[in-house]
Parts: sequence; structure tokens; C-alpha cells
Amino acid sequence: QVQLVESGGGLVQAGGSLRLSCAASGTVFRLNTMGWYRQAPGKQRELVARITSIFRTNYADSVKGRFTISRNNTKNTVYLQMNSLKPEDTAVYYCNLRSSSSLSDYWGQGTQVTVSS
Repeated sequence: QVQLVESGGGLVQAGGSLRLSCAASGTVFRLNTMGWYRQAPGKQRELVARITSIFRTNYADSVKGRFTISRNNTKNTVYLQMNSLKPEDTAVYYCNLRSSSSLSDYWGQGTQVTVSS
């Protein structure tokens, strides 16, 4: 079955950078759309960035120009480079895979990102 394993979260000061990684298994990775979502305490989960199988990307307005999503189909991994981090970026970040065949969504376990002011 599909498994997604995230890494790279942590505590960083405002203005700093972090890179999240998500390794996928159990699927033909290159065919699927990959995304990063986040959920802050008391808020709904929201899309941060998405990258399709043909490398089209889209971003939430709040992260445009600061975050970059990328994928390495050889390593079955998607990345989220986060620069100029702000305290409001603090959240649990989840990796998402949307199956190109079934349109089912799969989720990683989440990784905490905390940005201190």
C-alpha cells in the first residue's frame, strides 16, 4: 500500500529556513500529484503547495515567493524548501499523494514546524 514518510521539521527562528522531505513507496511515484498541507492549532488543514506529474506547481498566496516545492522521481521524494519563515507558518505539515488512477488521497504522519519570533 502507499506509504508516505516525512522528515525535516523542527524549531527555527523567524527568517530562517527548513526543508521538508517526503519519501513515498507502494506506488508509481512519477504519475501522481504530490502536495504539502499544513494545519495550525484550531485551524483547518490548508494546501501549502502542490506539484503535478508534469511538474506544474501552485502555491498558497501566503507562501508564494518564500516556499518552493520540488520532486525527485528517481528518489520517489517530494520536497518543500521553506525560506523566510514566519511565526504564522507554525503548523503540522502533511505530505499528500493524490493517486492519478483512483484519485484517492494518501497522507503522511505529519511533521511539526515551529517558527519562533
